[in-house]
Amino acid sequence: MVTKTIFKRASKLLEDLDLKINEVNADGNDLIKISEKALLIIDESIRKLKLLVSNHHFDHIAEEVFFFKKLKPQFISKFIYYSAVLDIESHKPAAGNKTLKKYYEAEQEKLKDFYLEHSEFYSYYKREATYLDHKIFVRNSYDLKMKLSSGFYNYDPSFTTSHDHMIARFISNQQFDQYLKKQIENSNDTFTTKVFSPLSWSGSKVGLIELIYALYQMRCFNGGNIELSEVIKFTEKSLDCDLGNFHKTIFEIRNRKQGPTKFLQLVSDNLNQYFMNIDAE
Repeated sequence: MVTKTIFKRASKLLEDLDLKINEVNADGNDLIKISEKALLIIDESIRKLKLLVSNHHFDHIAEEVFFFKKLKPQFISKFIYYSAVLDIESHKPAAGNKTLKKYYEAEQEKLKDFYLEHSEFYSYYKREATYLDHKIFVRNSYDLKMKLSSGFYNYDPSFTTSHDHMIARFISNQQFDQYLKKQIENSNDTFTTKVFSPLSWSGSKVGLIELIYALYQMRCFNGGNIELSEVIKFTEKSLDCDLGNFHKTIFEIRNRKQGPTKFLQLVSDNLNQYFMNIDAE
């Protein structure tokens, strides 16, 4: 199988995985059940990904680096994230808001400790550096002078490089941090003053979600370094609206018969008509 075909199949596999996870998230609010279902789906996708690449020889180092630095971590990060959510929710104490807040804050401290421990490589990752890629994102090639995972020698060498798992941890930690912030906010029993906004959304809520999701996919917010849930939350506060279960809405948008870009097309048509009317005057 040629590398181009592998990349195409891996991208399709990731697209399908995101869709299935959205379906699971839209199916209820029980985080334990959601995490369990998501992990089964993710595990199946990772196994398929492994079959694609384990016996494949990349003709160019750049191709192998791309797979292990960019593609594979997107799958593994999802597994790490839902594993973390399952663990913390299944061990959550049956206590009041104050205790729960401390419980989630303790998990935040663990994330800080992780970043401190791996600060050197995290800096490499955040700077989007590449000078070590040929060593750390190519199979059977690593630098012993660099800090390796304690379980590195237990990994399958046909499907693992020295640092692709670390990239997955960084991605999952970012999502997990947003999850913890949301749980802390929910457990905070103090009242917050509502900020007045001069704007309110008077259009369709489905249309707004379609617009937000399109901009999110184009990495228009924070260069793509933000979770969709945070964008939704900011929009709700800024436009004084409740967008509800946006995962379910996105799933419905994607599968509607008249096409997934109904609102965006309407916006485009109206703007074009407006400009045409001006030119005709």
